[in-house]
Amino acid sequence: MLSANRPGFLTRSTLAALILAVTTLALPTLTSAQAAEEHPTFTRDVVPILQASCQNCHRPKGMAPMPLVTYEQVLPFAPLIKYKTSNRTMPPWHIDRNIGIQEFKNDRSLSAEEIATLSAWVDAGAPEGDAADMPPQVEFADAAEWNIGEPDVIVSWNYTVPAVGADLYGDLYSDDLIGELSEDRYIKAIQTRTPDDASRRVVHHGLSYAEGGSGNGNDEESQFLVEYASGKDAEIYPDDSGVLLEADSKIRLSYHFHPVGVETDAKIELGIVFHPKGYVPKYRRWSKQLGQRMSLIDIPAGEVVRTDGYVYFHLNAKITAFQPHMHALGTYQCLELIYPSLGATAKTEIVSCAHWDYNWHTIYNYNDDSAPLVPKGTVGHMISYFDNTEANPGNHDARNWTGDGGRTIDEMSFSWLGWVDLTDEEYNEELARRKALREADGTSVAGLD
Repeated sequence: MLSANRPGFLTRSTLAALILAVTTLALPTLTSAQAAEEHPTFTRDVVPILQASCQNCHRPKGMAPMPLVTYEQVLPFAPLIKYKTSNRTMPPWHIDRNIGIQEFKNDRSLSAEEIATLSAWVDAGAPEGDAADMPPQVEFADAAEWNIGEPDVIVSWNYTVPAVGADLYGDLYSDDLIGELSEDRYIKAIQTRTPDDASRRVVHHGLSYAEGGSGNGNDEESQFLVEYASGKDAEIYPDDSGVLLEADSKIRLSYHFHPVGVETDAKIELGIVFHPKGYVPKYRRWSKQLGQRMSLIDIPAGEVVRTDGYVYFHLNAKITAFQPHMHALGTYQCLELIYPSLGATAKTEIVSCAHWDYNWHTIYNYNDDSAPLVPKGTVGHMISYFDNTEANPGNHDARNWTGDGGRTIDEMSFSWLGWVDLTDEEYNEELARRKALREADGTSVAGLD
C-alpha cells in the first residue's frame, strides 16, 4: 500500500526511523478503555482494512517495502498510512473519481468510510485495542506463485544482461508450444512474470506475441498476447471472451532490458490458462496500443505539455479495459469517445481519466454493465499530460528537454485498450439491455445515447 520506489526516496531504514520519530511526537496516549469506547482500534477496525486492501503486498516476502500485519509493524507508519490513504496515493488505484465510469471489476481503492476510519484511528493515537478483537491472519499465496492459478502452459525466456552499456531492445523467440499445442485454443487468463528480484531489476518491459510459421516479427501482423511492466497484474478475461492462440505458434518476446551495474541473468515467464478444449467463446478479445503519439513529442524544460492521439473504430465494439501508458513525466490521461454524427457537431464523452504513476501499470477492467459501448465510426481520443517541472516527483531533471523514444528517460503516450467486436445485432441487443437497466436504476452508461 505504500510505495518508495521512485528515485530520490529515502531508504527503508531511514524512512522507518523518521516515521517512528514523528509517531512518537505526534500520537497522543490513551488508555485501552478510552480507545475502545471512543475511537477506532487497530484490532477491531484497522486490521480488516489492511487485510482486504494492503497486506497482499505489505507482508513478509511481499513486494512492498514494509509488512503491515502486526500492531508493532504498523504503528511506526501510522501517520504515513493516514497521509497516503487520505490523498489516495495508496492503495494504488489512480482512476479520477470525479470523471467518467467508476465501476470496475478490479477496484482495489478504499471507500471514503475506510479512509475516515484510518484517519480517526491515527488522530486518536493509533490505539491497539482488545486482543480478542484481532481477526485471524490471512494466508496469502506466496508472492512467487502465479496469480492466475497453475498455468496450462508456461513459456520461458532467458537473457544475460551485461553489467554496463546502453539499454537493450530486441526479440526473443520460444518454440515451447511447438508440438505441445496441436489445436487452436482460446486464452482465459494470462500473466507475464519475472520470477526473481534480479530479473525484476533489469527488465523494463516485455511484450509477448504469437506468430505462426517462421514468424515475421511484425507487431501489426502478429497476435498480441500481453504486456509485462512495473506494477502490472495478470489479465483474466470474462467467461464469454478469450484471446485466440493458434496451434503450434511461436511466442515472441519484444524486450527492453536495462543494465544495472552487475551482469544479470534475466528470466521471463509467460503463463497461460486456456478455456476448455473445443470451447469457442462468444467474443474474441483484442488488445493493442491505441492512440499512439510516439513521434513529435516536444516537452521543453519547465513546462507542462498535452498530447493527443486518435484511433478509428471500424466496427461496433465494447471496451472491456483501459490502461494509460506514459513514462516518468506523464501525470494524467483521459479516454474520450467522439461518436459518429450527421450534424455539424459530434457528441463527445470522456469515459475514463486516470492519474499516472510509472510504478503502477494498472489495467482498469470495466464491470460488464458499465463497459463503454462504441458504435462503428466512433473515434477514440487519448489525451495525455506531461509535467517537466520540478513539481513532478518523477522528473529526472526539469532542466532537460524531453522528446519521444523508447528509453525510460524519453516519453511516449498511448492507451492499452481491451475490447471485443460486436455485430450490428449484438450491438443493438446490448444497447437495448443497457437502456433497460438504466431506466430501472437511473444510472448512466457510456455509449447509450
